[in-house]
Amino acid sequence: MPIVGVQETRKQQLIEATLASVAEYGLQHTTINSISRLAGMSSGIISHYFGGKQGLIEATVRQLLDELKQALLSRASADIAPQQRLLRIVEANFTEFQRSRPATKTWLSFWAQAMHDPGLARLQHINSQRLLSNLRYSFRPLLGPEQAKIAARQTAALIDGFWLRSALSESPEADFRDAEALCKTFIDNLLQQYGVKACH
Repeated sequence: MPIVGVQETRKQQLIEATLASVAEYGLQHTTINSISRLAGMSSGIISHYFGGKQGLIEATVRQLLDELKQALLSRASADIAPQQRLLRIVEANFTEFQRSRPATKTWLSFWAQAMHDPGLARLQHINSQRLLSNLRYSFRPLLGPEQAKIAARQTAALIDGFWLRSALSESPEADFRDAEALCKTFIDNLLQQYGVKACH
């Protein structure tokens, strides 16, 4: 009789091992053997739980997406002001987890592979649309629907661009901190152009 929780624990261990393998070897050179070795499990368990390497890679990316979602939910209560919610969106994209080496290496590999892999491309589309939707939702009561669309696209591009440059930097930790601050300043300045009180 299976022990309650063991399956989910093993799945999580395999996802963490995938993050570690991608950080060490890159996505292209991450194999079932490298993942199972880092997880301390037999290679057959990956097929048992995920149907193979591709299923495990997609599960790992979904965890990255869920980490982003949970980071925002933990920061933005229902009654938070739109200006503050915009800042929380920025913070959610620059958490300690999202700045970590395993996460950055996996995100970079994921983005590169998404251009060639329909399953990963679908997940990238979900990720992109979620960020835009959250930003539009927060800008709309401040700027109106049309300007909110433009502001959301500008802010999303800034967040993604600064995150990417920071991840590839020789001093990522300092650059990530600066990137977060610059994104927040951009939002403040943008809102002030429309006569909206600054966020901080």
